[in-house]
Amino acid sequence: MENNTNMYSPLALAFLGDAVYGLLVRERLLLQANRPAGQLHTLSTGLVNAAAQARAVKNLLPELTETELAVYKRGRNAHPGHTPKHQSEGDYHSATGLEALFGWLYLNKDETRLRALFDKIWQDGAENGAQKGETK
Repeated sequence: MENNTNMYSPLALAFLGDAVYGLLVRERLLLQANRPAGQLHTLSTGLVNAAAQARAVKNLLPELTETELAVYKRGRNAHPGHTPKHQSEGDYHSATGLEALFGWLYLNKDETRLRALFDKIWQDGAENGAQKGETK
């Protein structure tokens, strides 16, 4: 089966990208230190939410290629029909764009680029809270 990633809606890409991003965060937290599962969960939820992802994507935007930026914007501009409680609409849309990009990269089997972008996010701030055992 041919994998044409442009045929998927941005919300479908975000659905997949949410899981990919969450897995990368969990992997990094686990490899960073042997912590109790409850602490890993708390740290993970502090990093995998709309506000944290919106902050992360701001630093990432200058690093994106023209094609990646277009995928991000398609996701950001999609209208899911709801905004989760305790999240701003702007943060939610930015996070959806980031998730769409991660889903698109995953489907394109571009693990090198996926990890490079995640590493940039991690270096730009996510790791600081995780190393201290805090959430942002």
